[in-house]
Amino acid sequence: MTVLTTPRLLLFPLTREVVARRVQGAPFAAVLSGPDGPLTVQVPEDWPGDALALLPLFLAQWPPEAAAWPGSFLAVRRTDGQAIGLLGTKGPTTPGGEQDIGYGLTPGTWGQGYATEAVGALLAWLGAQPGMRVITAETAFSNTASARVLTKLGFQAAGQRTDDEDGELLLWTRPAAPA
Repeated sequence: MTVLTTPRLLLFPLTREVVARRVQGAPFAAVLSGPDGPLTVQVPEDWPGDALALLPLFLAQWPPEAAAWPGSFLAVRRTDGQAIGLLGTKGPTTPGGEQDIGYGLTPGTWGQGYATEAVGALLAWLGAQPGMRVITAETAFSNTASARVLTKLGFQAAGQRTDDEDGELLLWTRPAAPA
């Protein structure tokens, strides 16, 4: 799987090794293969933010033959090798070409444009995948920052639903390859 690049970030394929190590605790360092060779990535205690509780479940569902989880990425700041986010697909693409995504960044990086940059790279990568037609996402009604990220990236509100754990969610959609 390819490392996605942006001006300020490297998006590394999310590996079983990194997830398993994070479940054990943090901080820690991991050496990952980047576009310019090996890079020591610092994984802080607050990575991956709210998604930390999901990592054991994620690990339990990991396909045994896969070293990296398909469609998921570890966002790393280029300037200091700090892991700042987790993003990717939330399951397989539907037969009709629809893909749901999710993302989260460590709280200390909020409000600096990293989410827009990272999700934009993910969308470009997904848009290049064969058969991809529509990208969807969900945000909590109270998460106006994520709503702004999605709006900037061409998503439109498409409805709402209630989740037992997350409460009221706003549903978002956009074409995989926007006009």
